[in-house]
Amino acid sequence: MDNVKVTINGIEVNVPKDYTVLMAAREAGVDIPTLCFLKEINEIAACRVCVVEADVKGVPMRNLPASCVLQVQDGMNVKTNTQRVRNAVKMNVELILANHNRECLTCVRNTSCELQKLCNELGIEGIEFQGAKRESKIDNLAPSIVRDSSKCILCGRCVSACRDVQGIGILDFTNRGFNTEVAPAFDYSMKDVPCIYCGQCIQACPVGALYEKRNIDDVWAAIEDPEKFVVVQTAPAVRASLGEEFGLPVGTAVTGKMVSALKRLGFDKVFDTNFSADLTIMEEGTEFINRVLNGGKLPMITSCSPGWIRYCEFNYPDFLENLSTCKSPQQMFGAIVKSYYAEKQGIDPKNIVSVSIMPCTSKKSELSREEMEVDSLRDVDISLTTRELGDMIKQARINFNKLPDGEPDSILGDYTGAGVIFGTTGGVMEAALRTVADVLTGTDIQKIEYDAVRGLDGVKEATLVLPIEGKDTEVKIAVAHGMINASKILDAVRSGEKNYHFIEVMGCPGGCVHGGGQSHVSAKERLDVDPKISRAKALYSEDEAQTLRKSHHNPEVKKLYEDYLKEPNGHLSHKLLHTHYHEKSSYPVENQQDYDDMINNLK
Repeated sequence: MDNVKVTINGIEVNVPKDYTVLMAAREAGVDIPTLCFLKEINEIAACRVCVVEADVKGVPMRNLPASCVLQVQDGMNVKTNTQRVRNAVKMNVELILANHNRECLTCVRNTSCELQKLCNELGIEGIEFQGAKRESKIDNLAPSIVRDSSKCILCGRCVSACRDVQGIGILDFTNRGFNTEVAPAFDYSMKDVPCIYCGQCIQACPVGALYEKRNIDDVWAAIEDPEKFVVVQTAPAVRASLGEEFGLPVGTAVTGKMVSALKRLGFDKVFDTNFSADLTIMEEGTEFINRVLNGGKLPMITSCSPGWIRYCEFNYPDFLENLSTCKSPQQMFGAIVKSYYAEKQGIDPKNIVSVSIMPCTSKKSELSREEMEVDSLRDVDISLTTRELGDMIKQARINFNKLPDGEPDSILGDYTGAGVIFGTTGGVMEAALRTVADVLTGTDIQKIEYDAVRGLDGVKEATLVLPIEGKDTEVKIAVAHGMINASKILDAVRSGEKNYHFIEVMGCPGGCVHGGGQSHVSAKERLDVDPKISRAKALYSEDEAQTLRKSHHNPEVKKLYEDYLKEPNGHLSHKLLHTHYHEKSSYPVENQQDYDDMINNLK
């Protein structure tokens, strides 16, 4: 691609001609402030915080253009720090603040708020503009996500993430003028719309307008109750993000420190969801083999991601029979804790409080599903996000970065490398193939890295040749992450354009490493680092460091089957570890008539 010559604050740079001025400024080492901008997601120049002065070969450009959408031109001269620019940027931020709930000290995003940081950088000490404010609304009816309109700055980042990244679009700008707000259609609660609770809107939000429903106090209460035996499990992706809560670089693996912190918080036992990820592979891999050999419903589609499950129930109910009947690793772990573990330790399962630490906001809704219990015992009682765990550790005044490395407790703490990579897109498929290939070939295959399913391509495909019933057979697989990519695969299968045997779907872009409950990475930081890539590298590195890297080699999982479950997909396994799903209406029955009336009035 041809380059053009641009001068920014006296610094001359040669950049591709499709660059924006914002991108060119980065090349020149010049920092231009942004607020509504989010790389490759929201580039709409709504906030006017990134304005600059510019001329092209001596001819001034009109007004102050927004650098995030201004394409470079040869001979362009840009100034980012003139008095005129500084005054405009400061005034634009003050106008945003004039209608903003500025109770920063009690805000969930205090110290991680991009608006707060920008105010500090600009030296804003008072708000000149005073007047009426939009009506404040707090929607906390959904099990996973809270929406606070008093904090919303109308940047549109959540709208773009939901519509353009996930292909769902339950959030949009409503009303007009001063009364404009971001909300679901017809002012419905997020509880009453086809939200999958993936939390990508939370990841996109620069302020505290969207956040997870907090359950920290529930966990503290359980820990301090002498009648309760509180166990905790930590998902694979949490270890690749938790360190960011304590100033460590994005993607720093903190497995050992995480375990030590959990023990100091007072949990009775600290386990690892990687164990039940290995268990999931045993059940899911066996289910896949059985479907292939016995003419079961194909393609089989993974069921680990609760956001994806909700999306399927709302939008592709004709594929519900294709879903694996396996519960997610979170739910499998909870069921095993309150059955096998309780029996082994002589604990009344009614006294066990099962807590999970997840990178996912949708896990909060998953544990509340009516299907997720056995013999009237809920599989999992409380789920916290990575961010919530970080806050708990801070509340306990634990110096995280100085903690020694700890080890999870047995008999549910051992895991293989296959369990670790569950946290990234393609990881579930790769873990399953490591076991399925061994079972079908009857050998211990040494080449276990399946590069075709790795990486951030939206849809990944591969064909493997495996012996099925004594005959070499092409097994076609596909991997999708993010719902917009899942819809591409399902539409292709539905139309007959594609034919697969096995499909992995993750609800979030990049998989769990970029789940809605992971640590916040600002738009500015994302210009230099992609959290999806950095965190995935941490998981693959831990996988490579493991002595055992196949789920069926996990000794504690083997013992679980020997002593208790007997066999994968057996009677007891189906009772504890498998479930079912059902079609959901996009709007609740009690609101359907109101919805239909509104639609008819618009026609």
